[in-house]
Amino acid sequence: MTCHSSSPCKESIMTEIYTSTTVTPVLAARLRAMPKIELHVHLEGATDPTTVWEMAHRNGVTLPATTLAEWQSLYAFRDFPHFIDIYLLAASCMQTPADYAFMVERFLAQQAAQHIVYSEAFLSASLMLGKGSDDELIEALAAGAASGEAKYGSRVRFIPDIARQLPETRQRVLEFTLRGHARGLFLGLGLGGIEDGFPPELFIDVYEAARAAGLHVVAHAGETTGPATIWGSLHALRAERIGHGVRAVDDPALVAHLAATQIPLEISPYSNYRLGVTRGDQPHQIRALVDAGCCVTLASDDPPMFSTDLNAEYQLLAAQGFSWDEIWRINCTAVEVAFLPDDERAALRAEFAAFVAAIP
Repeated sequence: MTCHSSSPCKESIMTEIYTSTTVTPVLAARLRAMPKIELHVHLEGATDPTTVWEMAHRNGVTLPATTLAEWQSLYAFRDFPHFIDIYLLAASCMQTPADYAFMVERFLAQQAAQHIVYSEAFLSASLMLGKGSDDELIEALAAGAASGEAKYGSRVRFIPDIARQLPETRQRVLEFTLRGHARGLFLGLGLGGIEDGFPPELFIDVYEAARAAGLHVVAHAGETTGPATIWGSLHALRAERIGHGVRAVDDPALVAHLAATQIPLEISPYSNYRLGVTRGDQPHQIRALVDAGCCVTLASDDPPMFSTDLNAEYQLLAAQGFSWDEIWRINCTAVEVAFLPDDERAALRAEFAAFVAAIP
């Protein structure tokens, strides 16, 4: 298996990921070239380990490693709690508004290299608070987004996330989100972090306030816990999209509900394999969800942490037997479920249609 990013390969902890067919060079090239949208990627988790290492030294943050190679080796995650530990360490290195401006511009360079024309990126807002005033942080994110778009042509808008394990931050994250929403930079409110022990029902108050203020609302659910977290996100939080949601397959009634309502699932196969949510010798749950008629999009989650990128995610679908038509439908679904104004959605539809029309 080939490593797909600058982070270390995970061969030491995962010798294989299920494949059922060989991806032809023609299809591989088409998947790389096609315009894409990404709706589930974390800005902090998309920052490569070298950049995190440099920020740690610049900001006086001590990491549990004496060399860059040793820091990179910590990205071989034992399980989800270990991943959260390393994610929190990486986020602790991001200390100033200037760090965030730099991260956004570098993120857009990475996205553009994959022909990702538009992204909706999560911000770990519970971990950002106090690293500058709200206005300073928002201005830095806006500056990085404007500079990156001008240089690379890829666009990003943000969804600040409440860390479940820090429920005391939820009101401050909402306030931060509302300030950025007024600038047109933030689209909505999200919920991430540790699912176990922090059910969706803890956050009903801020989700009600967010909806009342005109924010979109999304939630990570059904990644490391079962269907109950997804049901709670749908019923208690009225989430418009579900991050991951792959444990829905454990509940046929939930799968039927998702298919009937067409609530989008933001699915990241490599993340699920790397964290043991999906067994390495089994097809990814996305196959069953698509076959059941559920609405799915594809994303990379925390790409350098999982040795992936969006191109690799699409290549994996092809290697697990998805046809070009199925893959293209998943790609186009992201255009339809993104939180875009009508004119921008129409422009992206036209761009996607022009690409597929030009295929020999």
